[in-house]
Amino acid sequence: MADAITRISGRLVYENRWLRLREDQVRRQDGSTGIYSVLERAEFAVICPVQDGLVHLVEQFRYPVGQRCWEFPMGTWEWRADVDPRDLAAGELQEETGLRAGKLIEIGRVFQAAGYSNQAGRVFFATDLTAGERALEVEEQDLVQGQFPLVEFERMMREGVVRDVVTISAFAMARLKGLV
Repeated sequence: MADAITRISGRLVYENRWLRLREDQVRRQDGSTGIYSVLERAEFAVICPVQDGLVHLVEQFRYPVGQRCWEFPMGTWEWRADVDPRDLAAGELQEETGLRAGKLIEIGRVFQAAGYSNQAGRVFFATDLTAGERALEVEEQDLVQGQFPLVEFERMMREGVVRDVVTISAFAMARLKGLV
């Protein structure tokens, strides 16, 4: 089946260290034309750290939504296009929580917002955790971490305390694969 939308041309609208915004002229399946804005971002890793019935989360203020959000550790290394996804996951886990995973397995891949962004993420499940020092970036200076019993984490998702779509989908993958 042919693509429903094809790119005719494009132009860079904005770029910084974290993203590129592009505006494309497109042709739809019916032949009509239009524009499509695409946010380009580097691939990220999201880590589902679980040990002894406890789920490890981080909470930080998310400026675009104007509130603090509980979520799994996750991130990207914008300055390294060639980073190994496992190294990225291990690095983000240690950076945000201080935890090191003795066992880190990739369990899937997700798109964060396929309607407007090309950003994909790899989902990792982390166990055999040992504590260490965090190495927060300046943007993460308000980040706090918490560990929650599995039933409490599930309650937090049910009641809308955890609303981050990447966290919820990563947990669903881990649950469906029988890891939690």
